[in-house]
Amino acid sequence: MTPRAALDLGLAELRLALPDAARAQLMDYVTLLEKWNRTYNLTGVDDPLRMVSHHLLDSLVVLPHLPMSRDASSLADAGSGAGLPGIPLAVARPEWRVVLVEASEKKTAFLRQAALELGLRNVDIHQGRVEEWRPAQRFAIVISRAFAELARFIATCRHLIVPGGVLAAMKGVLPSAELARVPPGCDCGQVIALKTPLVDAARHLVLCRVGD
Repeated sequence: MTPRAALDLGLAELRLALPDAARAQLMDYVTLLEKWNRTYNLTGVDDPLRMVSHHLLDSLVVLPHLPMSRDASSLADAGSGAGLPGIPLAVARPEWRVVLVEASEKKTAFLRQAALELGLRNVDIHQGRVEEWRPAQRFAIVISRAFAELARFIATCRHLIVPGGVLAAMKGVLPSAELARVPPGCDCGQVIALKTPLVDAARHLVLCRVGD
């Protein structure tokens, strides 16, 4: 199976109708990621077919479950790394404002180049530690798959969401122990089991609403 065929198959399984131009952008992203990864080790996945399944589809699988309107809204990807899940989400939802937050200089350089080459006018990049960042505008959703511990994700990113906003943590197996350590005033009761096409592993999305 070719990477493009895998993408088309996965999108069909997810029932995500993306135009051909967006699909081409996603494949251009994979090509760019594969090229940079040879030198900068941006991701442990180096096969283009696995990049489609474990990066593109594994990012897009959350899209139907994010409580954001299709109209203009805002999302921050905390600890974005190589742009995951932020870049696939930005391609799929060009009407959203997406900010990729990353501390690593080499990864930030890749993110800037990717946004430029892919023509992602709805994407901004902030280099720095997310806990020290004080943006002029807060976000409807802050999402991440970078944090190993749910409580640390909440403590680090809660200042970035608007009142009524959501922290969205992408996890593997059901994080029962982490949920038990959620700090007071946080409602993380919405835990969604995900099925990523072509990925034979558990995936969960934890949505947390945090009091002021």
